[in-house]
Amino acid sequence: MNKKELFDLIIEKFLAVPGMDEIINEHIEVKAKSLTAEEAIGVTERKDYPILTGTDVMIEATYKGVKGQAFTSAPADFTGTLSDILKLDYMNDDQAAGLLVATINAVLGSMGICDRMVHCRNEGPKMCGIEIGDYVKEKYADKKILVVGYQPSIIENLTKRGLNVRALDLDPKNVGFERCGIVIEHGVDDMDDAKEWAEVILCTGSTVCNGTIVDYLDTGKQTYFFGTSLAGVAALLGLPRLCCADEYNK
Repeated sequence: MNKKELFDLIIEKFLAVPGMDEIINEHIEVKAKSLTAEEAIGVTERKDYPILTGTDVMIEATYKGVKGQAFTSAPADFTGTLSDILKLDYMNDDQAAGLLVATINAVLGSMGICDRMVHCRNEGPKMCGIEIGDYVKEKYADKKILVVGYQPSIIENLTKRGLNVRALDLDPKNVGFERCGIVIEHGVDDMDDAKEWAEVILCTGSTVCNGTIVDYLDTGKQTYFFGTSLAGVAALLGLPRLCCADEYNK
C-alpha cells in the first residue's frame, strides 16, 4: 500500500460509516486550529517531547463540541465543511492530511466510534509511558522491541525495565545521539534493518499524517500504534492502539 492508496482507503471507510451521507450533505462547519505546546500537553516534567522541541505541532478540530487532535509537521488552520476537507490534495499538500486526520477524530468521536482523541496533559505523558512500559514488559519481556517515533517517556520506561529496545526518528537533533539509554537511529536509513530485527513494533500514530504509516501496516510483526492522532483511522482500519489519554487528559 502506498500513501495514495492509504488515504483513498481512509476516505472510503469514513464515507461508509452509517449516517455519513446525511452529515456530508449538510452544511457543517469544522474549525481546526494549531495549539501551543502548553495548550496541547500542559506543563510536563520532561522537556524533550517533540511538541516541546518544535518538531511537531498539534492541530485540533472541533465538531459538535467534540475535539479531535493530530500531530503534524505541517500545521494549518481551516474553516469549512466536511465535504471541503475531503476534497483537499493529500498527495501534494502536507497540511491536508493533518486536517483530515484531526477532523476524522472529531467526527467519529462525536459518533462514539472512536475514543482517546485528545492528548493527555501535565503528568499524563509520564504516566502513559509507565503504563505502556508495564504492559510491554508483562507481555513481551523476552522480545525485541522497536519504537517508531521519539516518545521519550515510552522509550525510557522500556529501557529502564531491561527490555531489548531500538528506536527510530527523523529529527536530526535525536538521530545518532543517545537518548533514554539507547542511540536513536534514522527513520529511513535504518528502517528496513530495524523492522527485520524487531519482534514487536510500537509506532507513533502521527505517521498517518505523512503517510509513512504504510511502512508499518503489513510487517508481519505484532504492531501497536500509540497516541491520539490515529484514534479515528485506527477505528476505521481496525488497527491496535496503546493510549492512556482518557485517564490523563485533565
